Amino acid sequence: MRHKLDGFLRRYPRLRWALTLVLVVLAVIFGRPADEQRGGPLEPGESGVLSGFAKVIDGDSFRLGGGEVRLVGIDAPEGRQTCERDGRTWDCGEDSRRQLQRLIGGQNVTCRSIERDQHGRYLGTCEAAGQTLNAAMVESGYAVSYGGYRSEEAAAKAARRGLWSGTFQMPRVWRREHGIGR
Repeated sequence: MRHKLDGFLRRYPRLRWALTLVLVVLAVIFGRPADEQRGGPLEPGESGVLSGFAKVIDGDSFRLGGGEVRLVGIDAPEGRQTCERDGRTWDCGEDSRRQLQRLIGGQNVTCRSIERDQHGRYLGTCEAAGQTLNAAMVESGYAVSYGGYRSEEAAAKAARRGLWSGTFQMPRVWRREHGIGR
């Protein structure tokens, strides 16, 4: 059988390339290991509770217990994002990361998640030192509401805290303009 297939593919070289392309595409689609699950609900049997000491990445995400967690319902500036305050540029992305670090304060973090985003990160509501980090980031003004925490955002805006003390571009708009996926 193999001999006949080889002869057939030699007579039709373009078919060989098409067959190779189909095999490569199938390998890419079905070749992803199971532990690289991407967006959607958690796998059956996966608890969705992560706990431990967090390594902060930016103002709304960190590494925790072997996974990466993104705080659900909020959006924080990216690390390289800058804003304006009192007529001067300031590193609001870096300040947002530092604020999350301060809120965690070296304490144990516990997150509850029911799904992952398109990048495989857990989308979670997280607590440390007796406070919900998602709400605290928005209330401090170093993150904006992204489907949740509207009253915390209104309070931060009224008090001109964090990002609201100057002018800034919404993080999702900044990412889009800089070609950064979320």
